[in-house]
Amino acid sequence: MGQSRARSRTRPVRETRDSGRLITDPTASSRMTEIIDGNAVAQEIRDDLGAAIETLDDAGVQPSLATVLMSDDPASETYVSMKQDDCAEVGIEALDYDLDPEADAADLFDVIEQLNADDAVNGILVQMPVPDHVDERRVLREIDPEKDVDGFHPENVGRLVSGHARYKPCTPHGIQKLLAAAGVDPEGKDAVIVGRSNIVGKPMANLLVQKQAGGNATVTVCHSRTDDLAAKTRGADIVIAAAGVPEMIDGSMLKSGATVIDVGVNRVDADTEKGYELVGDVDFESAKSVAGAITPVPGGVGPMTRAMLLYNTVKAAGRQHDVSVELP
Repeated sequence: MGQSRARSRTRPVRETRDSGRLITDPTASSRMTEIIDGNAVAQEIRDDLGAAIETLDDAGVQPSLATVLMSDDPASETYVSMKQDDCAEVGIEALDYDLDPEADAADLFDVIEQLNADDAVNGILVQMPVPDHVDERRVLREIDPEKDVDGFHPENVGRLVSGHARYKPCTPHGIQKLLAAAGVDPEGKDAVIVGRSNIVGKPMANLLVQKQAGGNATVTVCHSRTDDLAAKTRGADIVIAAAGVPEMIDGSMLKSGATVIDVGVNRVDADTEKGYELVGDVDFESAKSVAGAITPVPGGVGPMTRAMLLYNTVKAAGRQHDVSVELP
């Protein structure tokens, strides 16, 4: 097997809490627009996971997450590092496996097999994308469904669609939490999702249409082949933008008072020190003059994705060791 490296990083739970969830922007419109603070909601979830982690600790269980990186892409390296830091903050053991991106695909599958068999590992996350010579679909299939804290194994996708999710995918679940924090109940509302990826669009639609809390919405999924996108979004009470196209949705495409969740993180050229800036799939300035509530980029959905990964890891530890934990 090729060279891989594992290291463990753990720090105790941090006990600070940011109680702010929503920021009122009086410049947005005369009726006020709420800026949904994803950083604050994510911090609250991390703090609230402390009780579940203490329950596991009392039962002799140390929750752990193994991150596997087979890439030299700086963005992927940064994402993995941030996830490991999050684990360390709340008291989850973070195991880091780095593989040479030129190594044989078998090396990656050997690592996954090793982690599947290790009872001390509760969650496994293989950072995507993997190199072209590695079958991404096989990677998802090889991870033990009980340790698939991303929720992308075909078995877990099927459970989600049937309304009996083992682990909800992190970004869609995080969006549900943001809606709840903003006091937005999807029940009976028209929701439009722009984007049909397996990571966000499809699972988001499934969650919002479920006959359960956080669902019961009437859902329309739009995409690159949708005719007259603006007509669809203008009729929506909730718009979730996840197409990966910079600022494709502006204020003219929204109903007054709509809730807007911007999943996009796009790097565009700008006259800044770095030479670029990050923008979402929504033109924030025009949208906030119309929306009732909106997430910023950055600081909206991104922090929630990482927080829900911790949530799933703690849930996995409880399931695997038959310890009942109370999750936020």
